[in-house]
Amino acid sequence: MTISWTKEKALALFRKISIVPVVRVASSEEAFCAVEGIMGAGIATVEITMTIPKALQIMENVSERFGDKILLGAGTVLDAATCRAALLAGAEFIVSPIFDSRVVEMTRRYSKISIPGTLTPTEVVTAWAAGADLVKIFHCGLAGGPKYIRALKGPFPQIDFLPTGGINLDLAPEYIRAGATAVGVGEGILDADALRKGNIEVIAANGRRYVEAVQSAKIAMGKS
Repeated sequence: MTISWTKEKALALFRKISIVPVVRVASSEEAFCAVEGIMGAGIATVEITMTIPKALQIMENVSERFGDKILLGAGTVLDAATCRAALLAGAEFIVSPIFDSRVVEMTRRYSKISIPGTLTPTEVVTAWAAGADLVKIFHCGLAGGPKYIRALKGPFPQIDFLPTGGINLDLAPEYIRAGATAVGVGEGILDADALRKGNIEVIAANGRRYVEAVQSAKIAMGKS
């Protein structure tokens, strides 16, 4: 039986691990390989994007198989109907590349974590005021990278930021030092060749490198 996370426990995990692997793959087989590798790295969060074929079925299967061993999220959620379907499939957090107040409202209705996508300061404040738990900055790499997060944290120190887009092993700790609560990482952990071959250990090894880099940055900042 799946054990539901409390919202407080889930948010605490985000702040502790500070890494959200983004699973955007071609098949359910690759998705399960990705989740196994992520867990093998000691990362207990995973975002499965709605662009994956049979994404809802995959989320249901992951939720049933791993229960509260993994904090499961749905990504690329663009509307309230998809949001509700993902929540019913087991998602504990909802991530979007855009801000839609109806998606935030639906997520809050189910007492789950809402992470809408923004870019500008006005969008950031609008999403936060609507009830976002974290605010995604997309595509942060193209907007200025860690320097942009540092600039946003100046006027908005109370907001938890999740930058995504082009975050590699060198940049991940820089984002944490700049003030990001967590970073969204895709290909840096989920090597395409390893996924095709079902090589879980390669993915786990990639993930462990990110964990080490991020946690080292947090320790240096006195935040671990």
